[in-house]
Amino acid sequence: MKSRSAAAPDASPVRRSPPRREPPLRKSGADEPAERRKRATHRRAAEIIEAAAKVFAERGYHGATTQDIADVLKIRQASLYYYFPSKEVALELVCMRGVEGFFETEKAIADGPGTATERLSGLIRAHISPLLDRGNFMKVFLTQRQFLPAHSRRKVRKVSREIEANFETVLKQGQRSGEFRDDLDTRLVTLSILSVVNGCAAWYPRERVSLERIGGEFISLILRGIDAPRTGAEKWARRSFSRRRNQTI
Repeated sequence: MKSRSAAAPDASPVRRSPPRREPPLRKSGADEPAERRKRATHRRAAEIIEAAAKVFAERGYHGATTQDIADVLKIRQASLYYYFPSKEVALELVCMRGVEGFFETEKAIADGPGTATERLSGLIRAHISPLLDRGNFMKVFLTQRQFLPAHSRRKVRKVSREIEANFETVLKQGQRSGEFRDDLDTRLVTLSILSVVNGCAAWYPRERVSLERIGGEFISLILRGIDAPRTGAEKWARRSFSRRRNQTI
């Protein structure tokens, strides 16, 4: 008879208890207020730049003070310096916000589908559409950017050049496709178009007219001046005008 100590071992598997799952880590009470403070700071910064845009648009850069900006927000003047160190920096922030996204939006239109006429119309509408929600920023960019320090002016000028290039590219494509007059100086036409559409930033807020209508009027006016003539009489008139113009230059 075998002893118990020599008995065959139990072949059943050993049951192990499942590993204990640790509860997910939660942010400490100190972290949550920090996140809230960060969000509040971002909101406050946006409000301060909005106030700066309003003051610069109404009074001009040299006519405005940081105290004027603080008064709009009903805060102490010293509180502003947490968000920008000087009035010059505030102007740069406002100007860059004024053209934020312009180049990317207009580049997508210029490179997109459609005829040159359709794309030029799209560029004109896109150029004035920010007047709906950031008219003060646009006005400051257009009328006060010359007061920026040299390094900031170069940065802003680069954006302006890129916007101009979008318009000129479409104009040249329209010439090649026969949609626009082949005697156009595309550089001068680009600057003329931008002068017209930028000009409405000065008077749009006081006129009771929609941007949709303004855009339509601009497009009609501009296309009449650059469309290729469709009839023999029109072509003759264009050539005659071109000859007279060249004789007076």
